[in-house]
Amino acid sequence: MRIGGGIYTKSADVGADLVGKVEEGLPEDDPRNAGVIADLVGDNVGDCAGMAADIFESYEVTIVSSLILGLVLLHMTGHNYWIVYPLVVRAIGVLSSIMGTLAVPIWEKFPIKLFRAKDAEEAMFRSYEMSSVITVASAFAFALLYAHDWKLAALNGIGILLAVIFNPLTSYFTNYNKKPVQEIVESTKTGTATTILSGLSVGMESSVWSVVVIALAMASSMLIYAGMPAIYMLYGVAMIGIGMLSLTGNNVAMDAFGPIADNANGIGEMAGVGKKAWKIMADLDAVGNTTKAITKQVAIASAVVAATSLFFSYVTDIGIVQARIGVPVLSSINIAALGSVIGFLLGGALPFLFSSYCIKAVARGANKVVEEVRRQFKIPGVLQGTKTPDYERVVGITTAVAQKELISLVAISIALPLLVGLVFNVEALGAFLAGVILCGQLMAVFMSIAGGALDNTKKYIEDGHLGGKGSPAHKAGVEGDTVGDPLKDTAGPALNPMFKVVNFVSLLFAPLIVQYQGKIGAYIAIVVLLLVIVWAIMQSKKVPAVSDIK
Repeated sequence: MRIGGGIYTKSADVGADLVGKVEEGLPEDDPRNAGVIADLVGDNVGDCAGMAADIFESYEVTIVSSLILGLVLLHMTGHNYWIVYPLVVRAIGVLSSIMGTLAVPIWEKFPIKLFRAKDAEEAMFRSYEMSSVITVASAFAFALLYAHDWKLAALNGIGILLAVIFNPLTSYFTNYNKKPVQEIVESTKTGTATTILSGLSVGMESSVWSVVVIALAMASSMLIYAGMPAIYMLYGVAMIGIGMLSLTGNNVAMDAFGPIADNANGIGEMAGVGKKAWKIMADLDAVGNTTKAITKQVAIASAVVAATSLFFSYVTDIGIVQARIGVPVLSSINIAALGSVIGFLLGGALPFLFSSYCIKAVARGANKVVEEVRRQFKIPGVLQGTKTPDYERVVGITTAVAQKELISLVAISIALPLLVGLVFNVEALGAFLAGVILCGQLMAVFMSIAGGALDNTKKYIEDGHLGGKGSPAHKAGVEGDTVGDPLKDTAGPALNPMFKVVNFVSLLFAPLIVQYQGKIGAYIAIVVLLLVIVWAIMQSKKVPAVSDIK
């Protein structure tokens, strides 16, 4: 849903913008453009359904990893709270998310001026902070009364703090009132190339600070469980993930706000509402872009924490299987081994290959949309507004492209880690997972922030700055946004499920790899996996014929 939805939404968005806004000079959601309905539908497919599926996957994965690691601690200590505690904290998070979401309207006229919100973005942040306080306080009470261990609640609190920190961090790099986006705005004065370069540089810088924040959060587990067996520290990282995703309800609500505001803005423009109403919807749309960017960062960070937790679970699970069948137990990944180095390099390369095919898929879909919209503009009456365009045709094109391109991307994500494990060994597969997590995190944040910053640069100019719509700066902003769209809404977010799926598939199949390494069944599987990967790569490079699009 995340990957296919991203391909769908940006094929429609980029294609509709290139013909309607750049070539014909039409407003963004002009009803004469045959691609606008597919664009509005795509926001829901990618940013509502897709994002919810992505965050829900992280939500479940952190529970799975905490239960696997907690099972080891249960056998070590005899206490079952290692299993029960994370489940109860998640239940607390559900209730606090509901309370926080319902409280959003109260901040506009809150009696205490210090806590009063000046806009919709600040109101949502206030509610998120309120939910965070309720969850942390409840977690500490439960940890002390039930588990008699404050460390668990402290790690949950650090996870929640990590999610809260990503709000202002992402807002700083994507809000058009902040310096980074203002620098991109200045670049629009000198053309499209400098606009895109400025946007890419913002994305690159933001990825570094995101990694620093995540690394500090994980380091807190080392500090809290210093001097104790390593399994406690690994379980601590899972507890950070449990805390970070305890407010998933708030995250999904904030993310859904973006497409709702965007669709309302588009419908209002198509309906020709007054300037006052349009200004309100445009402001909410800009806030929605920021909240979407924030939830994307939370989703990426949570995916990294979830994948890291699964990585620890992978090593633990392998050790259990190896002990059972009487072979040397893997307690850590030796990166100095040649097989591990090869696995690490291949793992680091996968996010680049995956991102390449995602962006290529959007380009292909957008090409088809451009051709179709241009064809319809040539039909008498469509461009003049006297004949209704065939919106359904464009929806069919984007749907077909998304479904076709999705299959090869999924095939690569599942087949490559299994191939690495079978050809080399489970230790090399562990290094492969580490490479995927590292490069996937950096790539995902870079693309998501760069795209969000370029999008808000365009919106800032459309609000009347630097000549407003139709100006040379606006044209540069639109073209920069067109480049940023597949980065922030397709390739960047698509990496989240990719490295969780890679880790989860490896965790599930690792026991079989240990048991059947070097046997005839393993060699047959290697051949099959190689054929699958070759087919997927060829499929991703194949340009779909017009006859393929129904």
